[in-house]
Formats: sequence, structure tokens, C-alpha cells
Amino acid sequence: MEIALNQPTKTVGTVQERLGFNPSEVKKLSFKELVKKVGPGIILTGIVIGPGNITTSAMMGANYGYQMMWLLIPIIIMGITFTMTSYRISIMTGMPILHAIRHYYGGIASGFCGVALFLSCFFFTLGNITGTGAGVNLIFGFDWRIGSLIMLGILAFCYLTKGVYSKVEKGITICIIGMIVAFFATLIATGGPNIGAMAQGFVSPKFPEGSLTTSLAYISTNAAVTAGIYGTYLGLEKKWKKEDLFNGAMRADAITHIVTVVLISGAIVLVGAIVLNPTGETIKAPAQLGELLRPFLGTAAPIVMGIAIIGAGFSSLLGNTQRGVVLLNAGLNKETGLESKPVKVLCLACLAVATVICFSYGGSPTQLIFIANVATSIATPVAGLFMLLILWKKELYEGMESPRLLQVSMTICYLFALYMTSSALQTQVPKLINSFIGG
Repeated sequence: MEIALNQPTKTVGTVQERLGFNPSEVKKLSFKELVKKVGPGIILTGIVIGPGNITTSAMMGANYGYQMMWLLIPIIIMGITFTMTSYRISIMTGMPILHAIRHYYGGIASGFCGVALFLSCFFFTLGNITGTGAGVNLIFGFDWRIGSLIMLGILAFCYLTKGVYSKVEKGITICIIGMIVAFFATLIATGGPNIGAMAQGFVSPKFPEGSLTTSLAYISTNAAVTAGIYGTYLGLEKKWKKEDLFNGAMRADAITHIVTVVLISGAIVLVGAIVLNPTGETIKAPAQLGELLRPFLGTAAPIVMGIAIIGAGFSSLLGNTQRGVVLLNAGLNKETGLESKPVKVLCLACLAVATVICFSYGGSPTQLIFIANVATSIATPVAGLFMLLILWKKELYEGMESPRLLQVSMTICYLFALYMTSSALQTQVPKLINSFIGG
């Protein structure tokens, strides 16, 4: 978005004076033009689909079969709502989200949100580091910590050199595409899901006993405000304009993001329900994830799954570590440029600290991935509250119709996320802490 961060859009005057154009006169883009505009949503998908997403999705299917398929519905609604709320606030205020929070509620509020978002991303990084190691373990069989160090070395090389980032990212994208193909091919090879049971899972919203924490982890990794907030900073890199809120570009980007996320994670849930749930197994070690592809690939399944996890984990590490640092700096009113030296240095420091934490954990890497996913849920109740308050500000819409549907949807989604987070963490935090300490 071509927005000066220190020059917010005026909140008085006509809409045309505040935005510089008449929204009702903005021409809707064609499908071909929309495809060219989509960008941040794809990057966000690459960040979201990491080892944590794969592990949690597999857990959902393995532990509860088709019973939790209904969660995909609120995830779609929440994902699109959070992203569109972020984009709309950014355009109507003339600032990315954390800068808007600072403008309306002061430095303490934006700093607090920045720290909360950073911690959410930091926990996600724990899962990504552990996940890449788990992927190497599946392929070569040696200790996952060695695998993590190898991948972290490559990652550090990407951060410290020029021109390597894009080449590696393209290679990892191929791995992720291969993962998508493998999961959908597995669905076909296994005869596909039980349509009746799957349909029942979609129309019977309930939480089986012991499923609340897993559900929270699943929602947090697929639909959190963090993605939308970061998208407003990626929009600066994409050079989106204010008109893109009204010509369909931002809506298309938000939908593309959440649809691709749901297609991938939903397929993994189904494979888990078909392959692992009938055996009564629960996922406690990375090797079990390889079993998800065994019906299709036989003995090569662990290798293919290992490559998929490494690809997803490394791709997510590249984007998520930067995301956390950018959001922290934004909250503290510091440098946010993706290629700036301060951002790169902080990224490396975060990776070093996260590695020490991961290596000091004595339990299964898969358990750590799950714990990390639950911990990422802290961002939505904190930053989401300020986003909700700003979205309802009347002065943003003087001279134009308020986005009532988006406002109501954001309110409901926030309350649902708040309920899920408080209910799950209130009962499960002690268990997670004991698991982390005791291994």
C-alpha cells in the first residue's frame, strides 16, 4: 500500500478528500488483473503451512476422525474476517495495523500488541525449528537436533547473503506443492473419505472429550489475526494502493490465502481420519506422520513426508521469523523493512534463542510442535481487541456506508476466539507446562 506511515489518512471531510478518490467510481478488476494483484496472501499461506500445521491437522484426523471437520467453517469465516479487517483498517486510517493502534491508543498499547504478536510468532518458530529436524529424522534417521542445526545453517546463509532467498524460496515452494499433491493423491489412493461421516462432521459442531486444546491449536495455526496484521506490512512491499480495497484485489487476496490454507490442512485432517484413526493411534513421534502417506507411497512414505515437513518448516521459518521481528518493531515504532539490517540481526538472534529452547526440551519434537501451536493463540485476544475497537470507529466511515457485515463478523469471530482461548488455556496450561518441563 502506498501509504506514508507517519501521515495517517484524515478522518474528517468527504470520503473523496480523505482517500483521494471516490470509492463508488473505482472499477472492479477482471480475474486476470486480480491474479496479478494477489501476493501477500500466498506468502502468508507459506508461513502458516508449517510443521505445526501439518502435525496439528494430522492430530485432528487421527484422534477424532471426521468429528472436527466443522471447524473448517469458522476457520474460513475467521480467516477472511481477520484479514479483511486488517486491510480495511489499514486503508481507512492510512497506516498498517500496529501503527494505527499507536495512533489511536498510544505507544503502550501498540508496544504491548507488538510484544504479544512477536511472542506468538516466536512460539511458532519453535515448532518450525523442531519440525525441520523431525523431517530430517524421517529421511535419514539421525537425531532431529542435528537436522535442525543443518537447516538453521542454511537459513542463516539466506539471511546474510543477497539473491539466495528467492532461489531457496522457489525450491521450497516446489516441496510444498509436492506435499499438497501427495496428500490429495493419498486421499484418492485410500478410496477417499467416508462421505456420510464427513458430512456428519460438518453439520454436528461439538467438542469431543479432551479435544478443546487440539481444537485451539488447529484454529490458532489456521486463522489468527497475526496473518492479517502482517499482511498490511506485506502490502507495503507489494505496493498496493488504497483503490485495491475497493476494486476487489484485497478481498481476492484474503480469500486466496484462507482457501489454500483450508484445502491443505483439511486434506491432512482427512488423511489422518482415513489412515490413522481406525488404528486408534495417537501422534507422539514424527515417524507416525510418515504413516499418513504409506497407503500411497509404501516404504517411501517417510522420505516423502520428511521432505514435505522440511519444505514446509523451512519456508515457514524464512517468513515467520521476519514476521515476528517486523511486528515487534512496528509495535515499538522501529524499522520494519524486510531487508533492513536491524530486522535481519534480530531474526538471527531470535533463531539462536529458539534453538536453545528447542534443544533443552526433553520430550518428542512432535509434542513441542503441538505446545508451540497452542501458545500462538495469545495474539488474537490481545491485538484483535484493538482491531475490533478501531473497526467500529464511526469517524472512519463519514460520508460512506459502514461495513456492517464485517463489523458484526469481526465481533463474533473475536468473541469465539476469546472463548476458545480462555476455555482451553484455563484448563490445559498446567498440563502443557508439566509436559514441557518433564518431557
